[in-house]
Amino acid sequence: MKDKVKIGIINVSDRASQGIYEDIPGKAIVSTLQAYLLSDWEPIYKVIPDEQDQIEATLVWMADEMNCCLIVTSGGTGPAKRDVTPEATEAVCQKMMPGFGELMRMESLKYVPTAILSRQTAGIRHQTLIVNLPGKPKAIRQCLDAVFPAIPYCIDLLEGPYLEVNQAVIKIFRPQND
Repeated sequence: MKDKVKIGIINVSDRASQGIYEDIPGKAIVSTLQAYLLSDWEPIYKVIPDEQDQIEATLVWMADEMNCCLIVTSGGTGPAKRDVTPEATEAVCQKMMPGFGELMRMESLKYVPTAILSRQTAGIRHQTLIVNLPGKPKAIRQCLDAVFPAIPYCIDLLEGPYLEVNQAVIKIFRPQND
């Protein structure tokens, strides 16, 4: 029997971590991944404050100890002083994947002119792909719809688990062997 695929989900929010706001962004990520994935998967889930050391520690724990093949964060990607998710991601990754952020900003610009203020990014820590999403639930789905088609193949290249997806919901790309 195959082990469940582990996917980390982190909502970075001072107020949600204190229970002031409901954790809607994290739930939006789970819901979107449930729609996309046919693979048996398990969310490894945290809601944490906008503190760089806590974000870094959580990313490292999910990647190194929990063996998540993918970690998706929401929040902390804007220009505000406490928005430090991209810095935390860069601090723990060996390789950055700037194309993810570029595509998410391009997609978001179709809806809001302030998308240029977003600093979403992605990177690789060992065999884990880390993707930073914005904190707005609507933007989460828009951005995941844009970048997810490349995620299963990226995880393949990292020698991670083979992600099966519902092609009726999301079309992914894997090159054909010629």
